[in-house]
Amino acid sequence: MTAHFLRYGPAGSEKPALRYDGTVFDLTSLTEDLTADFIAMDGLAMARERAAAGDLPEIDITGERIGAPIHRPMAVVCIGQNYAAHAAESGSAPPEFPIVFFKHPACIVGPSDDVRIPRAAHKVDWEVELAVVLGGTPRYLDSPADALDYVAGYTISNDVSERDFQLTISAGQWSKGKCAETFNPLGPTLVMAEDVPDPQALRLRSFVNGEPRQDSSTADMIFPVDYLIWHLSQFMALMPGDIINTGTPEGVALSGRFPYLQAGDVMRMSIDGLGEQEQRVLPPR
Repeated sequence: MTAHFLRYGPAGSEKPALRYDGTVFDLTSLTEDLTADFIAMDGLAMARERAAAGDLPEIDITGERIGAPIHRPMAVVCIGQNYAAHAAESGSAPPEFPIVFFKHPACIVGPSDDVRIPRAAHKVDWEVELAVVLGGTPRYLDSPADALDYVAGYTISNDVSERDFQLTISAGQWSKGKCAETFNPLGPTLVMAEDVPDPQALRLRSFVNGEPRQDSSTADMIFPVDYLIWHLSQFMALMPGDIINTGTPEGVALSGRFPYLQAGDVMRMSIDGLGEQEQRVLPPR
């Protein structure tokens, strides 16, 4: 039975819960929130055991807003052009090494929260991605074979991007086009790593206004999840609760095949076994 960890309630006041075997359990007796500290102490496994034993109160969250499944991660590390077809539609050769950039954690919102177009933006794009949530601190790993031991779980990420900010006025760094408020819907749930036997065998899709845009598999990643964690461990201090956005497949507006997002559009992202998320696009403030 798959364990889906989630946070529900108004933005800024979310409470932790676990959906397990069709029942939602309240986790506030174990932790105030789904924090990095709770993940680091193997809290996910503890909560799952308590739920399986019937030691947690059941709750009804029907109609509640669902927040991002992690509370205030310290870092959102992103991988660019990690699918060969997406690199090609971006006009680039497949990278020899992982392309790394960052999103500010403050741009994380819930899976059904609105996404707002920034001021002066005219090339806002969607990107469905598999997000990896770390459960440990990988340091200078010897091999990719060691890497998946440091994964707490997986979720869905929409790496919303403003392509003009990213590529034209970036001075070579992409984060200007990646960090606007609301530019990283995350969730709906965090699925424990043990419930995802092969992170390289997941179908991921995106839709805009109900029309298909992306349809691919994580099997097509240039650098798989274990390689990414091993590689990143050689260059940075990764911490429990940190998120790795692992890249997006072809089918984005940057390809020229689809229009960029406008106010009123609706994005929907899905990954097999992890659920789906949907956002409405709002005009600039």
